[in-house]
Amino acid sequence: MNILALNVGSSSLKFGIYRSSGMAAAPTVEGEVDLKARRIRYHGIAGEGELSFGGGGCDEALGTLAGLASEGTIDVVVHRVVHGGPGLREHCLIDGAVLKKIQQAASFAPLHVPAALMWIHDAMRVFPSATQVACFDTAFHYPLPELVRVLPVPGEWRERGVERFGFHGLSCESILAQLGTPPARLVIAHLGSGASLTAVRDGRSVDTTMGMTPTGGIIMGTRTGDIDPGVLLFLLRQGHCSPSELDDLLEHRCGLKGISGVSADARELSAMLGHPMARLALEQFALSVARHAAGLAIVLGGMDLLVFTGGIGEHDTSMRDRIIQLLRPCFPSLVTRVLPAQENLAMARHAVRLAGRT
Repeated sequence: MNILALNVGSSSLKFGIYRSSGMAAAPTVEGEVDLKARRIRYHGIAGEGELSFGGGGCDEALGTLAGLASEGTIDVVVHRVVHGGPGLREHCLIDGAVLKKIQQAASFAPLHVPAALMWIHDAMRVFPSATQVACFDTAFHYPLPELVRVLPVPGEWRERGVERFGFHGLSCESILAQLGTPPARLVIAHLGSGASLTAVRDGRSVDTTMGMTPTGGIIMGTRTGDIDPGVLLFLLRQGHCSPSELDDLLEHRCGLKGISGVSADARELSAMLGHPMARLALEQFALSVARHAAGLAIVLGGMDLLVFTGGIGEHDTSMRDRIIQLLRPCFPSLVTRVLPAQENLAMARHAVRLAGRT
């Protein structure tokens, strides 16, 4: 069985093609799709390379990806969906009812869910005989303990789905799989363009920095993270922005980009040695991560291991060192590891399990 995993993030589309054997899945090709440049970069058991495709749409990209699969066939397509809303709590096969619920959840994560829906519809059209599977980033965290799941709002809001959901669940799953037997008190720091931390006790999520949407928590590339809600009311009351402009501001113009005024990319900011606001953005990011990691340690009653993952977490040594330096006075025996976020592989494993039931 050939499984195509489509991982639509806030700043990229990563893919993987996996071959199942029994209930296991092994990667054959992995890479990234650049729709603007109409190019696919890939690496796998047969080497690495680049492919171009015409048109610039999802259909053309999917058709080109199929050519990388064994015998050019795709049997299962598994999609990363950031938010399933209150109606979708577990990974599942996609049918009409599931599609409707994903569409209803779009307002919870407008930066992510509509893009995932676009790829789902195109994959159903390009691979009409393939089984379609949805994997939700929120599923790993369900159910969170009531102590952290319930937000400080009236009960009628909770009935409308206002609660802490948590995200980057597939990344967390992949970390646990790599650790094998995780320590009792684990903090996972998924640091990338989107970023969050998760407290894991005995293999289960018990708290996480993101809330109802992927906008909250620590500072991110273009997102504020937690911010005084009075700031948002001030902007609206004073007519500085409309609700739609505020949405764009919070999703695309804040975070590292907002602080520095020049870039959302930590690599670019690190190269701007003489730029004081670039330096401040990186310092604020490090402090935000360390502060939230310490807070999660309180929830866990300590921290046996801190795992860094995600683009920044895996590759930015200086950022990791700064975060560890901030944490060391409170956690002198802090143990850390760096592990890759294998979200696509986690998705492929779920696809094997779910498709095997059909």
